[in-house]
Amino acid sequence: MAGRAGALAGWAALAAVGLVCLAPLLALLAQPGNWPGAYGWSVLRFTLMQAALSALISVALAVPLAGALVHRQFRGKATAIALLGAPFLLPVVVAIFGLLAVWGRSGWVSDLLGTPIDIYGLKGILLVHVFFNLPLATRLVLQGWAMVPPEQLRLGAQLGMGWRGQWQVFGAPILRATLPGAFLVVFLFCITSFAAALILGGGPKATTVELAIYQALRLEFDLGAAARLALVQLALCLAVGLIALRLVRPVQFGAGLALQPIALPRPKMLVWLDWMILVLAAGFIGLPILAIALRGLVGLGDMPASILPALARSIGVALGSGLLATMAALALAGLITRLRQGLARGVELGVMLALAASPFVLGTGLFILFNPILDPSDVALPLTALVNAVLILPLLLRLFMPALAQIKADYGRLAQMCGLAGFAQFRFVTLPLLARPLGLGMGLAVALSMGDLGVITLFASPDAGTLPMVMHRLMGSYQTAAAAGAGLVLVTATLGLFYVFDKMGARLGHRI
Repeated sequence: MAGRAGALAGWAALAAVGLVCLAPLLALLAQPGNWPGAYGWSVLRFTLMQAALSALISVALAVPLAGALVHRQFRGKATAIALLGAPFLLPVVVAIFGLLAVWGRSGWVSDLLGTPIDIYGLKGILLVHVFFNLPLATRLVLQGWAMVPPEQLRLGAQLGMGWRGQWQVFGAPILRATLPGAFLVVFLFCITSFAAALILGGGPKATTVELAIYQALRLEFDLGAAARLALVQLALCLAVGLIALRLVRPVQFGAGLALQPIALPRPKMLVWLDWMILVLAAGFIGLPILAIALRGLVGLGDMPASILPALARSIGVALGSGLLATMAALALAGLITRLRQGLARGVELGVMLALAASPFVLGTGLFILFNPILDPSDVALPLTALVNAVLILPLLLRLFMPALAQIKADYGRLAQMCGLAGFAQFRFVTLPLLARPLGLGMGLAVALSMGDLGVITLFASPDAGTLPMVMHRLMGSYQTAAAAGAGLVLVTATLGLFYVFDKMGARLGHRI
C-alpha cells in the first residue's frame, strides 16, 4: 500500500511541477501585446553577447586552472577543490558587494593602482559571471580528469610521456568531451542572471532580457511587453538547454584499480605556471569573500532595524522552498526508479527541462495570473518559495536518483527476504541510507533560496522584502557600511543553514 502511496506522491509531484510551469506559460501566451521592437531586440543581442563572453572567459580560464589542480599535488588540495563550490552558495548580492569592495571605484585594486576603476556596465557583469562560473566550469573539467584511471597516468609517466603526449592522450579527449557542455551550462546560467545586470548594468546599453522584464512589470506595468519578453527568454533557454542535453557526453578511459593519483611530470616552466595560476585563482575567488567578512564586521553596528524582520522572512522562504523541493524531488526520484526505462527517461527529461524556465519567466506568468485576483505582494513570499523550489528540483533529482538506484540494487532483494516492504522498507532501509543526500539537498535548496534576488523583486513591496532586497536597497542609497553588515548576516545565515542540514544528514544517515 505504501508503494502505491509513493507512486501516487510521485505522480502528484509531477503534476504540481507541470502546473507551476505550464500555467504561467499559458498566461504569457494569452496576454495580448506586441513582440519586442528595436529596443527589445537590442536587449536580446546584449543578453546573448554577455552570456557568450561570460561562458567563453569562464571556460577558457577553467582549462589552465583545472590542469594546474590535476598536475600539482599539495597539502589541502581536496579542501581547495571543495572550496570551489563556495561561490555557488554565496548570495549573488553579497558576492557583488565583495567584488565591488575589491574591484570597484573605491576598492582595494583601485587604491593599489591609485586610480578608480569603473566596473559598471558590461565589464561588471562579466566580472560577476566569471566569479560564479569559473569554479563551476573548473569542476566540470575536473570531473573529466577524474575519469582517467591513475594507473594509466602512472604508465604514461613510466614511459616518459612528455606534456605533448599527455595532451594528446588525456587532455584533448577530456576537453572535447567536457568543454561544449560546460560552455552551454554556463551560457544558460548567464542568460538567466538578473542581479548582476540590476546592480552593475549601467543603463539601456547594458540591459538583459530579465532586467527588461523587471522594468516592464515594476516600473512601466506593461504586462504585454513583459509577457512577450518572457516568451523570448523561455524559447532561448529551452533551445540552449536542449542543445546542452545532447552535447553532454561522458569521456571514457576504461576501468581502473582506484590507485592514488599522481602528479604528471612537467617541464619546470609549466610547474611554475601551474603555481602562478593557482595563486591568482585563489586571490580572485578568495579576496571578495575576505572583503565581505572584513567590511561586514565593521558595518554590523550600522544596520537598520529592518534587517531582523527581513532575515526572518528570508529564512521562512528558504525553509519552505527547501522543504517543498526536497519532498517533491524525493517523490519524483522514487517514481522514476519504479517506471520502465523509456517512460522514466521521459519524466526525468521533462523535469530537467524546468531549468529552461527561468525565475523571471515563471514569475512573470504568475504575476499575470494573480494580478486580476489579488495584490501580488500579498502572496510574494509563498510564490517566491514555490518558484525557487521548482527551479532547484533538477539539481536535487540528479542528487537523489543515483542514491535511490544504488539502495534498490544493494538492499532491495535483502529487504524483501526480511519481509520489509512499503513504508517499513522506506523507514528502516531507504531513509537511513538516503539521509546524507537528503541533508545535502535540503541544505543546497535552502542556501540558494536564501540568496534569491529575482522572483521576490517582482512581487514584494519594498518594506516587506527579504534580506537580499534590503541589502540591495542599502547599496543603492550608498549606505555601504550598513549593506556590508547586512551582507555578512546574510552569508552567515546562508552558510549556517547549509551546514546544519548537511551535517544533520551525515549524522542521521549511513554511508552507502
